[in-house]
Amino acid sequence: MALPWPQRVELALFVACFLCGAVAAAALTRTQGSFSGRCPLYGVAALNGSSLALSRPSAPSLCYFVAGVSGLLALYCLLLLLFWVYSSCIEDSHRGPIGLRIALAISAIAIFLVLVTACILRFGTRSLCNSIISLNITSSCPEAQKISWTPPGTAVQFYSNLHNAEISSWVNLVLWCVVLVGQVMQWKLEATPYRPLEKGDPEWSSETDALFGPHRPHS
Repeated sequence: MALPWPQRVELALFVACFLCGAVAAAALTRTQGSFSGRCPLYGVAALNGSSLALSRPSAPSLCYFVAGVSGLLALYCLLLLLFWVYSSCIEDSHRGPIGLRIALAISAIAIFLVLVTACILRFGTRSLCNSIISLNITSSCPEAQKISWTPPGTAVQFYSNLHNAEISSWVNLVLWCVVLVGQVMQWKLEATPYRPLEKGDPEWSSETDALFGPHRPHS
């Protein structure tokens, strides 16, 4: 059974949500790995001779939370996409009112979680960059990527990765909002009760005029 076009648009949005979530999770995981597992968000940098060092990192659980939320939501989008592709090709499946309500609840929760992760990435990266700039060895955080860090090999492309994770999270937030709006519209359309036509309705008059003519005899 072919899916209705609103649900096809929803699945296309889920593909984009999957990509954004996967990029955010991978970029943050790569950054945390370059800091030997320490979380740089809201961290404080210090000078170690002519090199930079992450003197006070945040708890690793903070980065695990952001990467975990992004990754789990991406996995949800992928599984949902595969399920509906399978259902439309193999089975005669349709999302009922209960399924739509569950989807609405999940989308609302996803929007809240993505908003939290995007804010953590935004302000956590800004806090780290401010601590680097306050050392007066560079004027911008992207330039700090060219400075050597201690231990050697630390913080490889840390700002680019954090920036990509943040941008992906904000785009993901917009996409989830569009998904929620589409689901609300579907819910309202399905919740609209069907009312049979009555003699006073304009549609009734147009239908009867087409059948009997505008000057039909009155009984």
